[in-house]
Amino acid sequence: MPLRTVGILSPGDMGHTVGKVLRGHGLNVIACTQGRSRRTQLLAQSAGIKPVPTYRQLVAESDLILSILVPAQAKAAAESIAEALGETKTELVYADCNAIAPQTVREIDGIISAAGGNFVDASIIGPPPKNKESTRFYASGGDLGIFRELSEFGLDIRPLGAEIGLASSIKMCYASLTKGLTALSTELLTAAESLGVSGALRSEFKLSQSALYERMQRSLPSMPPKSRRWIGEMEEISATFEHVGLTPKILAGAADMYRFVGDSHLADLTPEDAESYPTLEEMISALAEHLRKQDA
Repeated sequence: MPLRTVGILSPGDMGHTVGKVLRGHGLNVIACTQGRSRRTQLLAQSAGIKPVPTYRQLVAESDLILSILVPAQAKAAAESIAEALGETKTELVYADCNAIAPQTVREIDGIISAAGGNFVDASIIGPPPKNKESTRFYASGGDLGIFRELSEFGLDIRPLGAEIGLASSIKMCYASLTKGLTALSTELLTAAESLGVSGALRSEFKLSQSALYERMQRSLPSMPPKSRRWIGEMEEISATFEHVGLTPKILAGAADMYRFVGDSHLADLTPEDAESYPTLEEMISALAEHLRKQDA
């Protein structure tokens, strides 16, 4: 069966960009945006994603559904699709592309498979895809056929094998470095500001850790708008590491750091506000002030 229609759950920051790429390469892309925020609805509209009113219609019209959500919503979304599958008896491939632990993705596999769907474990590494080289879609599962067809429609698909959990595992390990390092950098810079040594520390970093400090300057100011949804991702990584017998505490601490940033006014910015993002120094100053207010 040729791939003709892809359903997106949900067309947010990543999802609408994926949908836009697929649309640009000739696929029909649909989404059920009922109950989603006005911003998500506008993002879907801007990407040319066709709205459908119910999950039942989404299932009935899609050959493949890509679940691209915050981790906390992944299981509930799968349950909604499974219910619609039970009603429509549709042949469907469901790819969970979320940042979730391999043990969580195996639960979702069970939900979809019990409803008669075919399941793909997928993960996304990189920013929302603006070109095929910027973002990788890792995938694992017993039948990757229709998912692999996405490589013909602008996405970089990288199969890992037949075992459900492999794609989620590489995401957990990779994001523990990138987002874990961002959390650590944010914490230590905020601590330095609170301790009155931020200027001296910046000078030392420029002297002995110039590449790392340039990364901080480049990446940290755009983090607060993503901090709230990264909390769940760090918790999933923490659960992954605990599941294999390692300490969950390092990434649980990263989740706490993103929770702290998410409680600040900086987290109310959106990617559309990019021109208004603070500099690194302004961001750290604001977080230090936020910390003082919490401690007052």
